[in-house]
Amino acid sequence: MGVSAAPPAEPQGLQVRRLACDALQACLTRRLTVEDAVQDVTRPHTLDERDRALISSMLLTLFRHRGEIDAVLGRFLDKQLPRKSGPAREILTLAAAQLLFLEVPPHAAIDLAVRTAKMDHNARHFAGLINAVLRKLAATGPEQLRGLDAVRLNTPDWLWARWARNYGNETTRRIATSHASRPGLDLSFREDPAPWVERLGGVSLPNGQIRLPAGHAPVPELPGFREGAWWIQDAAATLPVHLLGDVRGRRVLDLCAAPGGKAMQLAALGAEVTAVDVSETRVARLSRNLARTGLGAGIRTGDILKSTLSGQWDAVLLDAPCSATGTIRRHPELPWLRQESQIAEMVSLQRSLLQRAADWVRPGGLLVYCSCSLEPEEGEWQARWFLESDPRFAVAPASGNVLPAGSVRPEGWVRTLPCMDYGAASGMDGFFAVALRRMA
Repeated sequence: MGVSAAPPAEPQGLQVRRLACDALQACLTRRLTVEDAVQDVTRPHTLDERDRALISSMLLTLFRHRGEIDAVLGRFLDKQLPRKSGPAREILTLAAAQLLFLEVPPHAAIDLAVRTAKMDHNARHFAGLINAVLRKLAATGPEQLRGLDAVRLNTPDWLWARWARNYGNETTRRIATSHASRPGLDLSFREDPAPWVERLGGVSLPNGQIRLPAGHAPVPELPGFREGAWWIQDAAATLPVHLLGDVRGRRVLDLCAAPGGKAMQLAALGAEVTAVDVSETRVARLSRNLARTGLGAGIRTGDILKSTLSGQWDAVLLDAPCSATGTIRRHPELPWLRQESQIAEMVSLQRSLLQRAADWVRPGGLLVYCSCSLEPEEGEWQARWFLESDPRFAVAPASGNVLPAGSVRPEGWVRTLPCMDYGAASGMDGFFAVALRRMA
């Protein structure tokens, strides 16, 4: 009786490429963020953090340079791939991102792409085309990129037109240029951050954070993570809490709180925090973050608009759901997953949330409204609408050294842009924030 031969070992890196293709399809068809898509497709598999980080890196690089990649591939394809080609297009664009921007050796990128195609019932019929296109790209890639207006190509038309209308052409180009590079990692600290600057190899920011350069080790491997010494929070996202002033001993209601950056920031500053969010999954993440850092907050899960929460607070912080166009530095997939029509839907929800939040502010207390959006409908226009519709409130003008130069507007509110410098560092999320005082 003969012994059957063992199946050949799968080439190193093939599983990662297959899962990256699955995650890209999840982004494009189910409109998942890269983070959610990677978690979704890798959950059933045993992968180490570095493999997950590699999948994320491939997808983020692809979306960051999607316009350039599409333009270059268009020169090698006579027509669009048919619908029945399966994931052939995704396989092709992922390999192109590796060749053009991740410096993956051509033989590895091409071989793994062809193997991935051959494993799919539909894409296998296009394996030869994928091989031919990628070989041409490997031979002439850098030359193909020359002369392209990368900043313009990598920004969808609808967003470019909006920003040009609201900020002007020059600022629009600066915003889009800031999206071209991987951002650093901003860390907020439970206690004095000074001892961590050298240990982490970062730079200090005016708000007391430390920024690490892009290319740092996986987050769980960084010093201080397991001890709960810090949490990740973009510099701009810390500013709304600073608008509340001294919160020590004050009761603060943090609405739409998950994943918990502002709740932890408030707790570290001595506030008595109640954090509320509608998503059970996101609340679970908030709870894990609080447990890891050893910071305390009361947690409530539920829809704010249907909440039976009673009482009034010294301060209420509403970080409203929004289009999130201010976070494209860190989430370059968003412009390709969002539609302009969604902004109007967000505006309606934000107004309802603002009206509900206002009733939880005690007379003399503060309501801070903020959104990580560059769209004035979700920021400046909302503030004006609210002040006109609720005479109980007036703007409490923003001030302080932690605010970036040029971010405080004449109306007293704060507008940050991704192209702003912050101390010795460059770039931050686009954010709007306003503090509103309820008159006694």
